[in-house]
Amino acid sequence: MTTIRHPPGRQRPGLRDYLQPGLRVLFVGINPGIRSAALGHHFAGHSNRFWKLLFDSRMVDEPLTFREDWRLPEWHLGLTNIIARPSVGIQDLAPEEYRVGVTTLERKIRRYQPRTVALLGVTIFRILFPQLAGSTRPVLGLTQARLAGIPIFLLPNPSGRNAHYSYAWMLDAFILLRKQE
Repeated sequence: MTTIRHPPGRQRPGLRDYLQPGLRVLFVGINPGIRSAALGHHFAGHSNRFWKLLFDSRMVDEPLTFREDWRLPEWHLGLTNIIARPSVGIQDLAPEEYRVGVTTLERKIRRYQPRTVALLGVTIFRILFPQLAGSTRPVLGLTQARLAGIPIFLLPNPSGRNAHYSYAWMLDAFILLRKQE
């Protein structure tokens, strides 16, 4: 489903995908948090660093906030989630939701053909590619994995709850993504 832009300040129920042909990067999260779903915008958590990382890595050339998520296609960037249902945390999600979500994600990737799919979080990578994840933490960056024939780039989850990566480490991964583009 292609989502058209909507003006700032106009809230929509739930979260919409921001997809279009010709995307450089399709960012994929697991599912929306409660605050994001309530506000109708991606990465709206108070401590989420996604928008700052995009600007600091120079993937976008102006600072954006979650209220401007609809603008990402201007930079040939897209957004979606594996699971549309919001939750407090991933522990609330069922394995069947992931299976259905991956099928839907592959359909979106085939339709829009982004150059790169950027998974936002090691957890997503482990769920989608258990055979490649192994028992250690997967290395951030371009992976050997593909979805619907498109290369997978692994980024850290930008949530403020992610204590595994410092901001500097996250920023390095976002910069690496921009440079490999």
